[in-house]
Amino acid sequence: MTEQWRAGFDAVVTFVNGGDLRVQGFRLDIPGTGITDDELGELLVRHLGLLMVGSVEISAKELIPEAHKGSREVPAQAADGPRLVELSHVIRDGMVTYPGLPGPEITDHLSREASHAAYAAGTEFQIGRISMVANTGTYLDSPWHRYSDGDDLSGLPLSKLVDLDGLVVRLPAETREITPLLLAPYDVAGRAVLISTGWDRHWGTAGYGDPDHPHLTEEGAAWLVEQGATLVGIDSVNIDDTRGGVRPAHSTLLAAGIPIVEHLTGLDALPPHGFRFHAAPPLVAGMGTFPVRAYAIITG
Repeated sequence: MTEQWRAGFDAVVTFVNGGDLRVQGFRLDIPGTGITDDELGELLVRHLGLLMVGSVEISAKELIPEAHKGSREVPAQAADGPRLVELSHVIRDGMVTYPGLPGPEITDHLSREASHAAYAAGTEFQIGRISMVANTGTYLDSPWHRYSDGDDLSGLPLSKLVDLDGLVVRLPAETREITPLLLAPYDVAGRAVLISTGWDRHWGTAGYGDPDHPHLTEEGAAWLVEQGATLVGIDSVNIDDTRGGVRPAHSTLLAAGIPIVEHLTGLDALPPHGFRFHAAPPLVAGMGTFPVRAYAIITG
């Protein structure tokens, strides 16, 4: 029989919204003797189901050869039956999505009035025309957005875009850096992880593009890859820290083939889990990003 280990330790857990939690002589099942303090802290956060954790300080750590006792499961919260939730911003003529990028130009290719010349009396049609950059409204990034050898929109399988088991990571409004400790309570494997920061409240204002926006850290992105997330979305102006030219969250997630959906909205209408997420762009070859109609179906 393979030897099992537990860790005994003291810890101070500090929360981003104030206060702390102190434990002494706590024991926790661990996968092996090579566990670091950071990994043990993440395990503690997940085991206790703690949210909004800023830091965990481990001390008096002792490794004990002892049979595993099992972990507490956090019960699912029921919803009020199946319903649809819109998670996309409306695309309007001239609107600003990201500071510095041009807004879309929405015009007639064929107006209703002009169509009268081509159709019988009482019959009319309109054919619209839109000129826009791909990063407009609520949009999805494919690996090709970052890497020339990655999948473009036409290379992404539907299994990474639609009918995904959804999970909301809900953070306090003052959060700016989204770290592994803030993610650790959540089981993200095989799920669309939607990060709710409330930043969409600034949509349509100059404040939406503030460089001091909520963003995923490089370590947070690596944690999502390691834990097996299928898709990652956020309701902020960018999933990365935009102060400087480095984009570690994009680089890490897209290198792992994990699509990103930015500029989500309406995440406050979703339960923590128990919904299916959909965000499919058109099947366009040679493009890395494109707007999506993102939505959720709450299933139970």
